[in-house]
Amino acid sequence: MEPSNQYTNTKVQPKDFTSGWLIALIIAGTGLSLPTLYLGSEIALNLGLKNALIAFGIATLVLTLMCMATTVIGNRSRLSTYMILHFSFGENGAKVVNTIFGITLIGWFSVALEFLAIAIKDAAFDAFEITISKWAIIILASLFITITTIFGIKSLEKLANIVIPILTLFLGFVVYKSIGELESLQKLFHNHNQDSNMTLFDATSILVGSAILFPVLMADFSRFIKNDRHSLIAVLGITIGFPVALTFSAIPSLQTGEVDIIKIMREINLVIPAIILLFISTWVTNATNLYSAVLTFSTIKQKWSFKKMSIVASIIGTTLSILGFSDYLFEFLEFLGILAPSISTIYIINFFWVKKQEYLLKDITKWESSALISWILSSTIALLTYLEIFQLTGAYFVDSFILGGLFYFIYKRKEILK
Repeated sequence: MEPSNQYTNTKVQPKDFTSGWLIALIIAGTGLSLPTLYLGSEIALNLGLKNALIAFGIATLVLTLMCMATTVIGNRSRLSTYMILHFSFGENGAKVVNTIFGITLIGWFSVALEFLAIAIKDAAFDAFEITISKWAIIILASLFITITTIFGIKSLEKLANIVIPILTLFLGFVVYKSIGELESLQKLFHNHNQDSNMTLFDATSILVGSAILFPVLMADFSRFIKNDRHSLIAVLGITIGFPVALTFSAIPSLQTGEVDIIKIMREINLVIPAIILLFISTWVTNATNLYSAVLTFSTIKQKWSFKKMSIVASIIGTTLSILGFSDYLFEFLEFLGILAPSISTIYIINFFWVKKQEYLLKDITKWESSALISWILSSTIALLTYLEIFQLTGAYFVDSFILGGLFYFIYKRKEILK
């Protein structure tokens, strides 16, 4: 694909089709980011390995089922998520939804930036007894990532295909070393915080929220895949990659009792190689976060250049990182679990049953009140179930998904049933 041709508003052409295995690798690689590794460690230390693995499995199943539907939509329509949302939510409605996606991506950008800065600061002190200001690292790393986003995103995507397998093997080696140092495997199942208030449901909700954008944005990946079968293969990036990344972070944390990955690496004398690999991995994935955020905001501020939008988005994300946005990570992820699932189910129904798997640009309207009202109603009820004012399924992200589809079906039943 030519760097200048991102198919933002048009269908991907056959000359740029690719393999589902390649996309699966890219998706799996995003799970090896510092925020995801942190979640795996935190959940394992709060729940213990048994319940953590159950949470990993349930969250992965939910995300896999959602991704299987949306990946087919992207593959058959050959359009980006941002264009697909125009058909279900209308031109202006899509801008509202894209604003939320953009804010979410900047939130992830800021969290990953802060975790990277903490890791570098700790590594510098442990290895060289040098104290570096966290905010200075954040600003410098943000500068590199922003420049990369503007000028070199394609080259870093190629680099990711090399770094991610190496990082996976490295983390696998860390797990092997951690297990080898255990007196008994039972320690993995008993070494956790007995006083923790985190429940299995809390952990599952946080994990679903952490990756909920994958089902919604899956079309951005699958539109480049050559056929339906390969687009489903790409989902393995979530089905296999997500729980593997979480487990790879959970086991060393349970063995050491540490959630900080640098402290874990210090226990097994692997600080320097760990920080090098994690820096490159975070650099690649965060450049992609910023790139995606810019694409979403570009649908709102259409007169702004890509460069200008990148700089503004980076400044916002960097500021949030310096202010310690990661302190609100769990609340942030739970909030996503309220808003995002219903968006997926609405555009799934719109593609398969309202548009009959055929998108025509002339069908795009300014507003699609049926989708917007369905989204607002389902999100409001999901918020109430999240606050435990009353209960439906017992899982608010499932409430959001089911209710979004139910309300939208009621609004569109004549078109669906004809």
